[in-house]
Amino acid sequence: MNRTVRVALSVLVLAVFAVVFIVPFVFIALTAIKTPAESSLLQFSWPTEVALVQNFVEVLQTREYLLVIAFINSTVLTVVSVALMVILSAMTAFVWQRRPGRSGPVIQLIVLSGLIIPPAVVPTIWVLQALGLFRTMPGLILIEVVFGLSFSTLLFRAFIATIPKDLDEAAIVDGAGPLRLFFRIVFPLLRPVAVTVIVVQSVNVFNDFVNPLYFLPSHPTVQLTLYNFQSQYLTQNNLLFMNILLITIPPLIMFLVFNRQMVAGMTSGAIKG
Repeated sequence: MNRTVRVALSVLVLAVFAVVFIVPFVFIALTAIKTPAESSLLQFSWPTEVALVQNFVEVLQTREYLLVIAFINSTVLTVVSVALMVILSAMTAFVWQRRPGRSGPVIQLIVLSGLIIPPAVVPTIWVLQALGLFRTMPGLILIEVVFGLSFSTLLFRAFIATIPKDLDEAAIVDGAGPLRLFFRIVFPLLRPVAVTVIVVQSVNVFNDFVNPLYFLPSHPTVQLTLYNFQSQYLTQNNLLFMNILLITIPPLIMFLVFNRQMVAGMTSGAIKG
């Protein structure tokens, strides 16, 4: 492949990236700072009057600062869910990779089932009602953990395969038990892939719309606040897009900050399967 072809492909990739990601984000930002009359036209143009502060304040104050409450709910949901997800998936992956005996096929079947079988809303609601967790934050946290556990376990298992078993044997000789071996020796070495799991799953949980809608409608998360500015007869596009912009910024910052660590975590398990 000569240099001209490589340059052409690079330009093509950048153009596709701009069309798919940058252009929609710019459109959202421009609409978010327009007046109600201009935003209703949904045109890709610079506003004649910038209403950034006015729209920002109005979005925050809508329904007694519901967006602030939703940010708190989403933060609690994301932090607790991802923390449990990282610990449980790392422990499962460690047992699965280090002890490929009778439990190996069973763990593999469970993990792959979590990726293949689609989640069903009605049976899940029945289970949560039986446990007394329906319409509660712990119940929604449990749902998020279960739905993200399979993918996280596969990532951790691929990375654990690159860690020499000599470390396990040396720790056992020194008298380390299973929990001490995992948390003091193995878990600190999982930092690259743990960062990947944290970023990916945090964005998934923070941006989740379906699960909070069905399992915790009484405690709105950030995605559910989009209903504040659209109805059957009226849509306030300037406030709606300002709301979208505000709830898009945290995941975007997380991706930009941890981009390199994510790539390292995703590719580290490819050295040894």
